[in-house]
This record gives sequence, C-alpha cells and structure tokens, in this order.
Amino acid sequence: QVQLVESGGGLVEAGGSLRLSCVVSGTALSANALGWFREGPGVARELVATITSGGATDYADFVKGRFTAYKNNAKNSVSLEMNNLKPDDTALYRCVADFGGEHWDYWGQGTQVTVSS
Repeated sequence: QVQLVESGGGLVEAGGSLRLSCVVSGTALSANALGWFREGPGVARELVATITSGGATDYADFVKGRFTAYKNNAKNSVSLEMNNLKPDDTALYRCVADFGGEHWDYWGQGTQVTVSS
C-alpha cells in the first residue's frame, strides 16, 4: 500500500523558515511527480509546488521566491524549503504523488504549519 508521510511542520514567527519533507513508501515505482498542497479552515485547498521526476519545478505565484522544492537522494522523497514565512502561509501542508493517473494518485495526511505575526 502506497503511503506518503510528511514531516517538518511546526510553529514559526513571521519571517522565519521551515523545511518540510515527504517520503513515499509501499511501491518500487518512481513517481512521475510529487507536489505539495495546502488547506485549512477558511482556506481553500491550493497547489503550492510541484517537482517532476526530472527535477522540473513549478510554484504558485504566492510562494515564488520564498519556497523551493527539491528532490532528496532517496527515491520518491522530496522536501519543501519555506523561507520568509507569512501568517497567510498557515495551513495543513499535504504531499501528493502522481504515478500516471488522471489526477494526483496519493495524498499524505499532512503536516501543520503555523506562522505567528
């Protein structure tokens, strides 16, 4: 069974940084792409960043220049470096994996990020 496990969330002051990580287990296949969504009370689910198996990245406008997604050495493992965090970045961040289906095939449970003003 494929599972995605996120880590690295927490409480940080505005202007601070956090690094989220995501590890995919339960499959020998390599994901076509991995990504990050965020959601929360009063916050519609929105795509934050994606990274393909080839390392190409894409970012939502609201995080460009502040967040960086990169692949880790382990297969199906990615991180999201978040800098200059703002209170509006407060949300549950969920890792997603694309293994060739029409949409994101697997979702993690998420890791909470809270940014205080």
